[in-house]
Parts: sequence; structure tokens; C-alpha cells
Amino acid sequence: MRSYYEFFAGGGMARAGLGQEWTCLFANDIDAKKGASYAANWGDEHLKVADVAALKTKDLPGGADLAWASFPCQDLSLAGAGAGLSGERSGTFWPFWRLIQKLGKEGRAPSLVVLENVCGALSSHNGKDFATIGAAVAGGKYRFGALVIDAVRFVPQSRPRLFVVCVREGLSIPEGLAADRPDPAWHPLHLTNAYQKLSLRSKAAWTWWRLPIPARRTATFSDLIEDEPQGVAWHTVEETRYLLSLMSLINRKKVQQAKKTGLRMVGGIYKRTRKDEEGKRVQRAEVRFDDISGCLRTPVGGSSRQSIIIVEGKSVRSRLLSPREATRLMGLPDSYKLSQNYNEAYHLAGDGVVVPVVRFLAANILEPLLAAAKTHAKEAA
Repeated sequence: MRSYYEFFAGGGMARAGLGQEWTCLFANDIDAKKGASYAANWGDEHLKVADVAALKTKDLPGGADLAWASFPCQDLSLAGAGAGLSGERSGTFWPFWRLIQKLGKEGRAPSLVVLENVCGALSSHNGKDFATIGAAVAGGKYRFGALVIDAVRFVPQSRPRLFVVCVREGLSIPEGLAADRPDPAWHPLHLTNAYQKLSLRSKAAWTWWRLPIPARRTATFSDLIEDEPQGVAWHTVEETRYLLSLMSLINRKKVQQAKKTGLRMVGGIYKRTRKDEEGKRVQRAEVRFDDISGCLRTPVGGSSRQSIIIVEGKSVRSRLLSPREATRLMGLPDSYKLSQNYNEAYHLAGDGVVVPVVRFLAANILEPLLAAAKTHAKEAA
């Protein structure tokens, strides 16, 4: 049985993705509301709600095969204030990493570490933040490599995320897991550009991880939409009309084209600030009818919550995305227990990692790495 620590755990989406063949030894999040959702779904036996900076190695039982850390993205996001790794939120990477280093001194360093964040981490401070992470990982006796995985391959949500997979020095990497060059499917240009800015030591510790192309996704955005939504109400005619009034000519044409199909068309809407024809900043409602949801966000810091619009002939209805629809877009089952508070449930989803992405990464990199390590240990015994 494989074991792990789950840092910045949120509602336990990494745990859901790893699955029952993995044992959680410890889970941590600073947010009490997220902790309540975690406990409601997974129990609180291994959960500690606290600032990661307050944790001690004695809080972490045993020795885990993996430490998963989806550390806060706000300061690394392109939409953030640009504080980077020195920011109050994304800077929590440092106490987490110090904890991993202390475990190493105790002979309990995890064999694997996975860091998950927004792709803005690659370009934050012109690549210096990613280079700093690389230097910390390489200096901490880990080899590493990064991948960009868009959840749209697995769920109908456009959600590209950065995954840095780190392997403790001394563990062999099976030949089939590493490549001698980047693969554009997983190593896009902004990642290879970030790699070029790494130090020589970090480049020497780098691995181009190899992943297969997953089976084609079958679920669509409209498949996940509830006919009778829970936790949200349909907009009034006036509210829908106002939402349409916020659309540019191009977006209003999309709605008109959806009407002409005569089919049930489900679109996702986000409100954004754009410049109008006179250069003034105005609020706009932007819609997409490609049967893919926009990237879920947390409803804080000025980010809008996603609305949906359903067009059936001349009928046009709109409302906020429901909490259950949001968790479906994250790959969570309908059995997952949600807070009755809309913002809490939506925040939990928008701040999480997509479950089938975790499963894909575990099946194709993490589990083969650990299997090879255990085989090597038996042969050496």
C-alpha cells in the first residue's frame, strides 16, 4: 500500500484522485471551512487544520512515499498582484519545503513530491520564481521535471495546470518514464522557456517526464448541467436581459447563432473588465458555446463566478453555475458532500485540483516510480 501526506488539501481532491490504493497519513489546510468539507468526506483522523508554517515534523506520522502540495496560486497567477514566491499566500511554499527538508534530516524524506500550481508560476517575475523553486528542489536532493496538463483532456473544463514531479536522489527512474527531449503535448513553449532560465544545477537535475496521450474525453459541459439545480435560482427575465446587455456585439452574435440551431445549447459566461471602443474599462459578459466550461475560479479577489446560459430556440435562460455542477467539473462524484453555503462550496471547487488529472499522473508516473523503487529495494536486499 502506498502512502502520502496531503498539504494544502482543500476538500481532498488529490486524495480522491490517488484512490483507495493509497493511504493518507496526514492532511493539512489552513482554512477551517475547507477542513470541514474534508472531514465530512474523508474523516478527520489524519487532518490538521493549521498554518503550514506552524507544523512540526512530529505532526507527520511515519514515512510517506509521496508529499502532494497544491500550494496557493494567487501570488503566481497572471491575474494576481505579482508578489510571487515572496507573497503571503504563494510564499507558503517555503515552510512546506522546509518541512520536507527536515523530514530528510530525520531519514523520513518522501520518495516523491508533487507541486501543483497555475501555469503563471512559469512566468512569474520573468521566470525567476520557477527557477527559485527548481533551485530549492535540486538543492534538496531531488531530481524533478514539470508538465502542463489541461484538465480539458478529462473533464469539460479548460483548466491548464503546472505539475512539478520530484524524485528523491538515489531512486531509479524507469526508462519508459523519461524522454531525452520535451513533448509539446505536455511541455508547451512557456514551460520550455522557463526551463531555459533554470540554473545549471537545476538543469542537471531535470527530467523530461513522458506521458501517454489519454483516451478522448466523452463528457460535455451540457452533460453535467442539472435540470433542477440545487443551491441556485434561475435569473429573472430582467437579470438575463441585463447579462445579455453586458455582451459585446461578437458575444451577442454567439447567442443569436445558438438560437438559430433550434437545439438546446449550454454556454458558460464570465464577467470580465475590458476596454470599449473608446478605451474605457467596462464590464463585459463573455460567452462560449463550445461545450467546455471556462476555468473555475474562487469567487474572491475580483474574480467572477461562472454563469451558464441555456438557449433553446427563442428561449434564453441564465443562472449561476450550481455547486454540484462545479464539483462535477472537478471530477468529483455526486456522492461528495458539499457545504450548504454557495460561496464555500464554489470556492472549494474553484481552488482544487481536478480528480482524474491526479489519477492519470499517479497511474502513469507516480505508481510506476514507486513500483520500480520497491523492486530495486527487494533485489538489493
